[in-house]
Amino acid sequence: MATTDSIREHMDIIGADGVHVGTVDRVEGHRIKLTKKDSGEGSHEGHHHYISIGLVAEVEGDKVRLSANGDVAVTFEEEGDGSIA
Repeated sequence: MATTDSIREHMDIIGADGVHVGTVDRVEGHRIKLTKKDSGEGSHEGHHHYISIGLVAEVEGDKVRLSANGDVAVTFEEEGDGSIA
């Protein structure tokens, strides 16, 4: 697993299947905070989502690659209030 030190702002987050999951805003503790533009629609729109550092398989160039497929990683996203999305 990659260290949080190698994850930087504006890196693309890519699922194991190559699907774009989001863009790094910053690392907060053991979570990656995604930018608001990747927040989705409806009740998810306009606030940050988080992905656990535990899902990171590797950091390669300007991409964070996850160990889970994009659609699965999205189900593990946590919203800003700490609840599961």
